[in-house]
Amino acid sequence: MSKSTKLDRKDLAIISLYSQNPNISQEEIAKKLGISQPAVAMRIRRLTSTGILSKQVGLDLFKAGLHLAKVDVTTTSTSKVLRAFKGCPYFLNGLVTSGRNNLCLFFVAEDIATLEAIVDNHLRANKDVQSVDFNIVISSAHSVIAPIRIYGKADRQPCEAAVECHKCPSYIDGRCIGCPIIGQYKGWLWSQIGP
Repeated sequence: MSKSTKLDRKDLAIISLYSQNPNISQEEIAKKLGISQPAVAMRIRRLTSTGILSKQVGLDLFKAGLHLAKVDVTTTSTSKVLRAFKGCPYFLNGLVTSGRNNLCLFFVAEDIATLEAIVDNHLRANKDVQSVDFNIVISSAHSVIAPIRIYGKADRQPCEAAVECHKCPSYIDGRCIGCPIIGQYKGWLWSQIGP
């Protein structure tokens, strides 16, 4: 948040109301806060334009039967590791953290074997990575929503892997379902929503 952006009680109440019900109307917010609908609209516009208020639409990972991995990494270059996963369809988010592990990565896939292959082939094999702590998330206190993108076919994979999927031992052995971007994909999720 920028230093010039100040949030008051009404701003926080609007954010809270949207958090509880993303489909709430401006009229309903106005009634609950005791202010006019145009005043609510102005606040929402300001909160949205500054990026403080945002809505995320996507797939509830656990309800869809997907698996979520939390991977804590110790690396000499957080930016290089994050850049390596920039276009990866399995990459959900990355957080630069303090402490021994300076990077926390989240990946989503249809099966655990693919998540293990991502960690083994793209993190443990990375010369900038000193240690990896791989965990599968069993449950969450709140819904975990992931955006789903439709990928067109590309000539090369978006990750910085040295080996293409069809040459990768994990893919060949059936331990990884491959990359939907380069057309070497055996999973169900992107097969249903692809072009």
